[in-house]
Amino acid sequence: MPDLLRHNRIGALLVGATLLAGCTDAPAPPPAASSSGATASSAPPATGAATVTVEVPPGLAEAPFDQPRQVRVPAGWTMSVWARTPRPRLAAWAPDGTLLVSVPSAGTVLRFTPREGGAEESVLLDGLNQPHGLAVAGSTLYVAQSDRVDAYDYRDGTATAPRVVADGLPDAKSPDLRGAYSHALKSVAVGPDGAVYFSIGSTGNISAEDRTATPPRATIMRVPPGGGPAEPFATGVRNGTGLAVAPDGAIWTANNGRDNVADPATGRVDPAYVGENPREQIARLAPGRELGWPYCNPVPGTSGPANLPFVRDVQTNPDGDRLDCAALPPVEQSMGAHSAPLGLSFVDGALPAPYARGALIGVHGSWNRQPPREPEVSFYPWRDGGLGDQQTLVGGFQGDGGSRWGRPVAAVAGPDGAVYITDDAADAIYRLAPPA
Repeated sequence: MPDLLRHNRIGALLVGATLLAGCTDAPAPPPAASSSGATASSAPPATGAATVTVEVPPGLAEAPFDQPRQVRVPAGWTMSVWARTPRPRLAAWAPDGTLLVSVPSAGTVLRFTPREGGAEESVLLDGLNQPHGLAVAGSTLYVAQSDRVDAYDYRDGTATAPRVVADGLPDAKSPDLRGAYSHALKSVAVGPDGAVYFSIGSTGNISAEDRTATPPRATIMRVPPGGGPAEPFATGVRNGTGLAVAPDGAIWTANNGRDNVADPATGRVDPAYVGENPREQIARLAPGRELGWPYCNPVPGTSGPANLPFVRDVQTNPDGDRLDCAALPPVEQSMGAHSAPLGLSFVDGALPAPYARGALIGVHGSWNRQPPREPEVSFYPWRDGGLGDQQTLVGGFQGDGGSRWGRPVAAVAGPDGAVYITDDAADAIYRLAPPA
């Protein structure tokens, strides 16, 4: 693969199409403008927002950075293009201070070594099957491919001694699915006890047969410490692409909800209702946690975007006999419907206040909502074992008419106290830096 072995350079200059977003099923008629009329529902940064021009080194100024691009960031912060590479997705920092980035479309895991003014790119792993989720625990690197999860010894910038953590995972190549798989990309996280968690997305929008498949789909799976068969840890998780360990050791997911849901009050698929429902789930997981899909949907309650109760889905659970939605624990946090949260990470002291502790989420933006839900990087403050309400850490990727020049995927705090953001639409990795 000579076109993939792009050692010792600062980014590629190819701008490509995006990969599948969180809500990426067969297109449906675009909903009309919602009653809210808003393109974003999160609050501005806690320190106040400022509009800044993205700083672009001369060698990285290909489209979309062939013209000035502006973003909204916390006052006093700056954002620059740190590297360019086609379609970067999830990211994790290695023990040697390099940023590892997955590129499912190329079958590679890339390694970015910080250099003055940018980064040097090299290929860590290639020839993989849609590698997506990355997790580092000590000197072990975990990589979630579409059909398996592997562990590697990571040392001196190399990944060696691969061994299988979980195999035979469903993807588009699975014989029984015959290529019909909308959410084949997997994510991975490692708990403080060494247990390995990984996501298996649903095959489609409301494919209820996923719940009884072998292995089950629409789940978060757990491999016990030391290895062993993977077992469901949480179910009804349509597409839990965001998967991370919180400061207290709990496992959280950022989950993409379904499309074209009917209004429970009328039983009809009303564009105004679809535009606001169901909200995307940000949930704390525990053994046996049930997130309802496709039989129950979270709805706004009396406490705003937090602690959302469930109601039955009148299309898939009309009599309530498939799942008792009222008995499900409420969802801890949420964001606007069709936001498509992807990468989830936690920060615990690496950033200055008021962003020292909390969750960072790459919000890809809606694919068929009108007006489009805006891409952004969101921050949720960590409070007493839970998450406060959504704030926009970085916005401005979408114009007033809905056109976009970027779509964030993941945001991770670096060892230098900056936030590094992957963008698979702009083919870029950004460095978001607080005041010096």
